[in-house]
Amino acid sequence: MKRRNFIKKASATGLGLATVSSSILNFDRKEFRKNKSAVIKPLVIATWRTDLAVETAAEVLEKGGSALDAVEQGCRIEEANEKNQTVGLGGLPDRDGNVTLDACIMDAKGGYGSVLGIKNIKHVISVARKVMEETPHVMLVGEGAEQFAVSKGFKRENLLTEKSKKDWKKWKEKSEYKPIINIENHDTIGMLALDKEGNISGACTTSGLAYKMAGRVGDSPIIGGGLFVDNEVGGAAATGLGEEVLKTVGSFLIVELMRQGKTPQEACEEAIGRIVNKPGKNYKDFQVGYIAVNKMGETGAYSIHEWFSYNVYKDKLNQNIKSDFFNKV
Repeated sequence: MKRRNFIKKASATGLGLATVSSSILNFDRKEFRKNKSAVIKPLVIATWRTDLAVETAAEVLEKGGSALDAVEQGCRIEEANEKNQTVGLGGLPDRDGNVTLDACIMDAKGGYGSVLGIKNIKHVISVARKVMEETPHVMLVGEGAEQFAVSKGFKRENLLTEKSKKDWKKWKEKSEYKPIINIENHDTIGMLALDKEGNISGACTTSGLAYKMAGRVGDSPIIGGGLFVDNEVGGAAATGLGEEVLKTVGSFLIVELMRQGKTPQEACEEAIGRIVNKPGKNYKDFQVGYIAVNKMGETGAYSIHEWFSYNVYKDKLNQNIKSDFFNKV
């Protein structure tokens, strides 16, 4: 598979940043079959421009840490970033002014944990890991999830920042609800990592759609929707309008397509096709984007509309990449 030249290179935190075609990230598959060491490891891929989160995850991997530790630590960066109004602290609230968070995590052994509609806890990705590792369940919701988090030492705190509160009050003046492509739907960080042992894990954390109905949960904490990992094949994560991702079980679909022999890029494109080709589907009104990685270290990404981007750390470079997209009209 031919590699393309970088369009643009820059240096930010000691790691190179570039805007490139996703095909540059793919390896020669025949070369891989001859010599599995040809895979460049470690690797991290995450939705949107999440430079520091990906760099943090990469540092864990470079020090010999697991993919599971990497995705947890990477997601915690965005959960603590109050300027990111779509994740954790500072997340935009629901219509009643409550910040509710969703998160899930999957490890290389097939383990899974998630929390849904949890309040007052910033690092919900870590709570999801606790659910996976320390309970007989895979999902905890609402007050039960919050109580569990507190029992494990997580501190309650007010997640509604003054900026998000001000924005919510302004929204209430008209109370009009309509998802805005690449703005309100920029609601998730989904992250996948491949460690030095060749194991894949993934994580996803969000505050959900801004000004959603109280109790609404999207795809992010749902296995096979916002995230799916099969360590024999690869992993996938989603962002955008969760209702549409769930209707096609998008991340699970991508992993199964890779199992059937498709590259991550081909699988992401087909998954978007399953959404936009539904009869009567007005895809022009919403955005969905996917990222994926397989065991060979190949990556892919695709979205319905332009301007979805994602970060990839590979071969000691942290690159922000503009995704290819379906709606080019």
